[in-house]
Amino acid sequence: MPGFFVTGTDTGVGKTLVACALLRRLAADGATAVGMKPVAAGREETPAGRTHPDVEALIGCSTVRAERALVNPYALEEAIAPHIAAAHEAVRIDLEHIVACHARLAGIARWTVVEGVGGFRVPLNDSQDAADLARMLALPVVLVVGMRLGCLNHALLTQETVLSRGLRLAGWVANRIDPDMARCAENIEFLARAVAAPLLGEIPFVADGGDARVRAAADRLRLPE
Repeated sequence: MPGFFVTGTDTGVGKTLVACALLRRLAADGATAVGMKPVAAGREETPAGRTHPDVEALIGCSTVRAERALVNPYALEEAIAPHIAAAHEAVRIDLEHIVACHARLAGIARWTVVEGVGGFRVPLNDSQDAADLARMLALPVVLVVGMRLGCLNHALLTQETVLSRGLRLAGWVANRIDPDMARCAENIEFLARAVAAPLLGEIPFVADGGDARVRAAADRLRLPE
């Protein structure tokens, strides 16, 4: 089941942007690809109603249409830690159910791009976290590094955890989320040496989001090997 698990050094570092860009690159190569957001926490008011913008973005960049319940098995209301949001709704996030949904998605598209939630070790229930989910899906991991002060520590710790779970780190992306970060280029150069996976691309800071930003990001990324 070819695909990628997109994780990040923290929340808000651009996982959705990179996941959508990967879907666009796969589509440009003529492949069928579907995005998946197993757990989404935090509905927002959008033109499409009260929904999860990350999920809508992944659906919009997928080349095939799938049942929303497969793309996003757990749609939680509050924008808080997912295991806490789930508990408030009397829901337990079941990783086996997510794996089963992913298997069905893999049956309708050549590639799956699974976007994690928060960072790599965010809890999903009382005993399992996002790293456990990535291990169960057994997909190569793409790490999104939000370029800001502190990202070196976060990137190296995440790499260490990914590798300790027996997963392959397929590549990493430098996403500039702080336009005023000092010595950003030097930080990227350090990570290019320290991360045991190729740099797939650098995404510059863009204040405005939307589809134009996804297209620009896709142009700057290369697919992992």
